[in-house]
Amino acid sequence: MHKGIDVALAGLTHSRRDLLALLGGAAALAAGPDLAQAQGEPTEASVLRDPDNPVLGNPDGDISIVEWFDFNCPYCRKLEPELRQVVQDDGKVRLVLKDWPILGPVSVLASRVALACKYQGKYDKAHDALIGVSSKLTEPRIYELIAGADVDVDRTKQDLAANAKAIDGMLARNNETAEGLGFQGTP
Repeated sequence: MHKGIDVALAGLTHSRRDLLALLGGAAALAAGPDLAQAQGEPTEASVLRDPDNPVLGNPDGDISIVEWFDFNCPYCRKLEPELRQVVQDDGKVRLVLKDWPILGPVSVLASRVALACKYQGKYDKAHDALIGVSSKLTEPRIYELIAGADVDVDRTKQDLAANAKAIDGMLARNNETAEGLGFQGTP
């Protein structure tokens, strides 16, 4: 987080909702004044309500936190427990997860595999396993981690093959939206 934001947060004694609003505003400022107008502005629905993006917490919550992340991003890994704590502490928060694999081919594979786990109802388990490691992911490690999270690896591979077009389409939408907002990195 930006040093000035850290200082501002340290001095606050407001509610978690106030902090969420401040963090949301800080994220918007970090995106810069020009939100990549050449690509068109993303809509609220494309950011908050893409039905293909996994949602943790309360799916009908009145506060939405949207995280663009890469499984190989060390900052994303560091932020994850904080986000989960917010979701746990406030039953009205919905956490929208936008897989945005920008750190190379293994990141793309990790996102595709995690998203294929959705078809078993185990995206959250795959996500937790992949984001919870401290080392860089490799292809064998991805499958080892999801197997350890009680995910059927063979079925995941079948679901990935059968649903590749839908998964890749969602990843493309996440990328277009992130670029449309002017994001230059994760989280």
